[in-house]
Amino acid sequence: MLTYNKISIPLLKPFRTSFGTQLTRDAIILSYREGENRSFAEAVTDEAPLYGYEDNFTVIHVIKNHLASFFSPDLEPYKFNEKISGIRGHNMAKGAMEMLLWDINAKREGKALHEFLGKSKGYADVGISIGMSSLEEELKMVGESLKAGYKRIKVKIERGYDVELLSAIRKNYGDIPLSADANQGYSRNDMKTLKKIDQFNLLYLEQPLSLEDLNGHSILRKEMKTPICLDESIDSLRSATNAIESGAVDVINIKPGRVGGLQNSLDIMEIAKENGIKVWIGGMLETGIGRSFNISLASNSLVTMPGDTSPNSRYFRKDITRETFDMKNGTIVPMKGPGIGVTLDYEFLNSVEVEGGKILD
Repeated sequence: MLTYNKISIPLLKPFRTSFGTQLTRDAIILSYREGENRSFAEAVTDEAPLYGYEDNFTVIHVIKNHLASFFSPDLEPYKFNEKISGIRGHNMAKGAMEMLLWDINAKREGKALHEFLGKSKGYADVGISIGMSSLEEELKMVGESLKAGYKRIKVKIERGYDVELLSAIRKNYGDIPLSADANQGYSRNDMKTLKKIDQFNLLYLEQPLSLEDLNGHSILRKEMKTPICLDESIDSLRSATNAIESGAVDVINIKPGRVGGLQNSLDIMEIAKENGIKVWIGGMLETGIGRSFNISLASNSLVTMPGDTSPNSRYFRKDITRETFDMKNGTIVPMKGPGIGVTLDYEFLNSVEVEGGKILD
């Protein structure tokens, strides 16, 4: 039986980006039960279509009315992708269904997902993404994050809150591994301001311009010495190929739930390697379910930079998974059990459920 649960979990702290401030993680959890065996996946959408055009309503609609009819627990993920290729867009909905099949298949093989995917190092290098707050609070969080052992610090920036913040971080913490994420908050008219960021020796500047503006990123890449990282612009293998061919990108942030699942993520990693593009695995404030997929993928040897997938205790006082992800020396080890290796705390899941129902018998 294939079912879904829509849940809302309070975040420990508000998470502010140029899109707005997030107070809760409103997630769609997919569950497939076969006898006593259960497999899971998580859609990375939210209640509002701010990060992309998909939201929780569209995910449930597309899965129920368009994707579910192609689903079979006996399918390998790439075969499922072939069957749904005629459905345009909606990669977050597709990604949730595809990743569910990865968990099902890995559990049937009795392998942990990171081993089932292949090329696993056995650990993921971990960075942190710090949401916007006061300058004083952000400097404090940077210091705490460095003490905790994170291998890369990323801060969110926007118009009017960029140069001052980065300057203060460099003044207080020196030449730490630092990057900045604009979440599409700038335009080509902001070139003068964006070029000022070159002075801060960042690992990369992430998604400064609109997701559609590959030409703008290509121009900016020629004007700046800071590497350009693309996030929202990369929602498929095709978009990654276009970005590389147009000279718009140095680094790709791969979010498996955004690019249509793990197979597409692996394909993007391969084409990035062929073209000398660095990659890392991002996150969308996922619960322990999505977090386990991310850590498993981030353990792949083709991943060349620390990602954003912090321990779940950084975001939630309590998670829906019984297992936790703990960081040691800047790394997180993927779960060792079959598949994604997590089990659900159903009592807590029921307490945060907003909606739920059956998709397929």
